[in-house]
Amino acid sequence: MSLEVKIPSVGESITSGVISAWHKADGEAVTKGDTILTLDTDKVSTDLTAEESGVIHILSQAGEEVNIGQVVAVIEAAGASAPAVAAHAPKASAAPKAKSAPAPAAAVVAASPAPAPGAPVVTGEGLRAAVEAANHSLGSLQGNGEPAKFPAEGRTSRKRLTPLRRKIAAQLVSAQHQAAILTTFNECDMSAVMKLRSEMQEAFVAEHGVKLGFMSFFIKAVVSGLKSCPAINARIDGDDLIENHYFDIGVAVGTEKGLMVPVVRDADQKSFAQLEKDLAAYAVKAREGKMELQDLQGGVFTISNGGIYGSLLSTPILNPPQSGILGMHKIQERPVAVKGQVVVRPMMYLALSYDHRIVDGKEAVTFLVRLKDCMENPMRLMLGL
Repeated sequence: MSLEVKIPSVGESITSGVISAWHKADGEAVTKGDTILTLDTDKVSTDLTAEESGVIHILSQAGEEVNIGQVVAVIEAAGASAPAVAAHAPKASAAPKAKSAPAPAAAVVAASPAPAPGAPVVTGEGLRAAVEAANHSLGSLQGNGEPAKFPAEGRTSRKRLTPLRRKIAAQLVSAQHQAAILTTFNECDMSAVMKLRSEMQEAFVAEHGVKLGFMSFFIKAVVSGLKSCPAINARIDGDDLIENHYFDIGVAVGTEKGLMVPVVRDADQKSFAQLEKDLAAYAVKAREGKMELQDLQGGVFTISNGGIYGSLLSTPILNPPQSGILGMHKIQERPVAVKGQVVVRPMMYLALSYDHRIVDGKEAVTFLVRLKDCMENPMRLMLGL
């Protein structure tokens, strides 16, 4: 008795994918429930498991693009004859054992160790240490930090784009062609947020079991900004304007396979602890390569954090069909004027890219000013003001 291994449907509009890795070798024994292959599509990666125990015979090789419903392997039950396999793939050859694909690392922000409670946020070494810790927190789980490896020989190499990278490319070009994208900038002093995190971290962890990160503050500030400027929480559909009355915020994450934007649902209704738990759950999913299609759909606004790579300033591209995206950047010590005095503060540049077809410059600037005010007065966010 033989069982065909077919590529299952993994979501609407997805018609094909690429086998990124086989986790079993041709002719190897498998047990029901074993992961046998990883399929990359233009939206997510999916692991396929064996539905029965037996010996697997691989028909399609790693790196090959396959269609939904296509038979890519056959599992022969113990004692079954091999000719049944030949009927499926007369040209099938033995495949070398593939190493398990590494789980993508996430840029979903999960707080790393923060400054000790009560640590001063002042000029000098204390400020420098706090800024380094803050940037590390913003960039945790972003990648393994290992340098890229290049072939030992040859000046160039060629390989086919993955479905995910092709989808990203199409989305970015579409955004540039279909929207009137404009970017406006501001900056915010991160001292108050860093000091509040430092003072409340120990009690927050003890109460909720998760660390208080920076991203929950930015999500809450974005919600406040969207409420003050509803046009940014809208989109164009043909000749119609669709106004959203909910606040599902996407957080752009860079993985080894490309950009993903998991969505935090109903951010306006959630506490800081609930937001941190959602972000932590996405971090686990990204690490294990288990991000699902529904995790990536339906956002009304996106937050992108280029600062985790060291970016000081950038102009983020819209995530269609959304009308706004916030670019966060590296926290850097800079001299600023405060009440007539020059002081050194941990500053972050903020960039808002928006669709100028429906968002006017006044609304965009108002949004960023509101965001800046929330981040520089974080108790306003915690009190819901």
